[in-house]
Amino acid sequence: MAGIKVFGHPASTATRRVLIALHEKNLDFEFVHIELKDGEHKKEPFIFRNPFGKVPAFEDGDFKLFESRAITQYIAHFYSDKGNQLVSLGSKDIAGIAMGIEIESHEFDPVGSKLVWEQVLKPLYGMTTDKTVVEEEEAKLAKVLDVYEHRLGESKYLASDKFTLVDLHTIPVIQYLLGTPTKKLFDERPHVSAWVADITSRPSAQKVL
Repeated sequence: MAGIKVFGHPASTATRRVLIALHEKNLDFEFVHIELKDGEHKKEPFIFRNPFGKVPAFEDGDFKLFESRAITQYIAHFYSDKGNQLVSLGSKDIAGIAMGIEIESHEFDPVGSKLVWEQVLKPLYGMTTDKTVVEEEEAKLAKVLDVYEHRLGESKYLASDKFTLVDLHTIPVIQYLLGTPTKKLFDERPHVSAWVADITSRPSAQKVL
């Protein structure tokens, strides 16, 4: 039987999200490199794996998925008996994790990803960082981190006192932003700062670097 395959790019935050989940579960997998600069993700055969032309795509034998958060949830639930638990099965806990994933997806990630683009990726492509955009997006991120700071004053992690997918999903963007001036927004908030140090030091997070 064919094993797990991840089709993606190692610099992609969405790809890293899936890889961290696999490492948390101590699962063996094959990584298939998709070269973004050559547009491989917009061509056959990758486009059959994800018709929207975005990495990553995922296969577990005959089962196929795309969208990184759907993939991590599959990994967490289907392999619940492996590695570290990333979800909780209590009804209230499930709802809390679902809410946290929505907040990360709609509030944290769009802003964080724009800041990564402006400060990390644009310079790599020989483009100039737009400081006005950075200032605008940092103001938005600060508001999200204020919410996280309050939440982390009540529990060790975003959804509970245990590390879950809610925390895991933030790691790839945070890893990039810690190498930029935006790091100050994390450092200024004591609970957020401690949480960032915790989650980014996990072996799974270190492996994707």
